[in-house]
Amino acid sequence: MIEQEFLLLGLLRQSPKHGYEIKVKIRQILSLFAGVDLKSIYYPLRILERKGLLDKHTGKEGKRPERFVYCLTKKGKERFDELLNKSLLDFKRPQFSLDLSLYFLDYLKPSLSRRRLAARLMILKKISSSIEEALQSSKIRKSVSLSRILKHNLCLLRAESDFLSSLIKEIQS
Repeated sequence: MIEQEFLLLGLLRQSPKHGYEIKVKIRQILSLFAGVDLKSIYYPLRILERKGLLDKHTGKEGKRPERFVYCLTKKGKERFDELLNKSLLDFKRPQFSLDLSLYFLDYLKPSLSRRRLAARLMILKKISSSIEEALQSSKIRKSVSLSRILKHNLCLLRAESDFLSSLIKEIQS
């Protein structure tokens, strides 16, 4: 719940939002760039409201029906600041889908290992190229936050690519 709480409070720290707007922001931006996804946001929003971290009021835009708009309380801003500071200093070991496969890699024939690793390397290079393209787009360049996330992901992809290249050479020996 801490990650959900951090995400929701952070999005509301930017500005008050209605539930659908929060869902769209998560789906279109954060899940694409940060690997974050929430199945339901309304239950966590109710919990945050009960904790006194946010307020809910009805709002109406144009001809649209009334809907609930959520905004942070003073306590919510303080909690967000606390979670942000804690998150920046949190050093969980990153988990990569490749790690478990590397543990059992010796069960494959070396030629098959090399082919599979080379295929993974090609996929990583395509993803890296897509990220490099995205970094050149004006929409991403306008968003410092998204640029940072993409640059971080690009560094991680390059590190894994370098590792895979050396591993493929090692297996050929």
